Amino acid sequence: MEEMVVEALLFGDRQAQLLAARQLAQFSTKQRHNIAQKGIVPPLILMLSTSDYEAIEAALFALLSIAFRSERLAPCAYFIQLSVTTEILIAKSGAIAVLLDVLQCENRFLVELGVASLLTLSSCASNKLAIAASGAISLLLELLNSQSNNSMSLQANLDILSTLHNLSTCHQVIPSIVSYGGVATSLGLINLAPELVTEKAVALLENLVSSSRIALEEAAGTAGAIQCLVEAMEEGSRQCKEHAVAILLQVCDSCRDRYRGMILREGAMAALLQLSVDGTKRARDNAKRLVLLLRDCSNCSQTTEQPKNIVLMEQIMRQIEQGVGETAGMSVAVLEEMISKLRT
Repeated sequence: MEEMVVEALLFGDRQAQLLAARQLAQFSTKQRHNIAQKGIVPPLILMLSTSDYEAIEAALFALLSIAFRSERLAPCAYFIQLSVTTEILIAKSGAIAVLLDVLQCENRFLVELGVASLLTLSSCASNKLAIAASGAISLLLELLNSQSNNSMSLQANLDILSTLHNLSTCHQVIPSIVSYGGVATSLGLINLAPELVTEKAVALLENLVSSSRIALEEAAGTAGAIQCLVEAMEEGSRQCKEHAVAILLQVCDSCRDRYRGMILREGAMAALLQLSVDGTKRARDNAKRLVLLLRDCSNCSQTTEQPKNIVLMEQIMRQIEQGVGETAGMSVAVLEEMISKLRT
């Protein structure tokens, strides 16, 4: 059966190639990766290069089938390595440039399949620089920024952000993401998009500001950005809060005199203290570090915080430092009640 599929893709007519491409998904993970090593990737890429939407769809599904990494289907390191090898083979066979053409076609379904394929390739470290050099970043950001003009699905948005996030783990790629507007796009999605999109956007933004001074200054200097991040820290998912507080910490640490008052005026303190109690470990640590930067009132205007709030904040901080729980003498509920008073 494997040999018949390979022969059809290599030498068959259009109908035979369509049928063979569709049959690939029926094979096991090991079989698909074995088939990929028998020269069937170039014919699939040629199918992508046509104006035949049916052939493009079949080829995209086939490429996804042979490259897709799934912990459920392939928990073994051997299979994961096979996936990496296949992803490199697909990229080296010229798939990236052809996928960019797919991203610009008029068929939304094919665009979304193309995005999914690019996401799969971007998970491989060896492909990241090639994807960035191809011009994919500007196209992906353009797709995100033009959501009001098309009907891209939630999954497609997540795939685009995941692709950009994968690329942003390569430091050489970050300047390109920043120069094409990645900071502004990420900020625009935070708090204005579905929760899963917001989480991906703030994770991408953290990667950018962590590695680029230009990105950090752009994020900090964008009107409404600090308010947006404080709201994400207050209302987002646990992971969203973790990324948001990390960004705010970097902003404040970069120029405390400039940004301390701005962060406080957005009402960040109550959310930070809450995060110090019930956030993820990383969020708790970063929240405590940021509180230490914000609580010192030396050289700061007396109008930044009301004296009553300062006293209450100090009480809360002392309790957090001593520990919370029955053995520490204060329950989480009592501490949360104290924190809630900061919001009034």
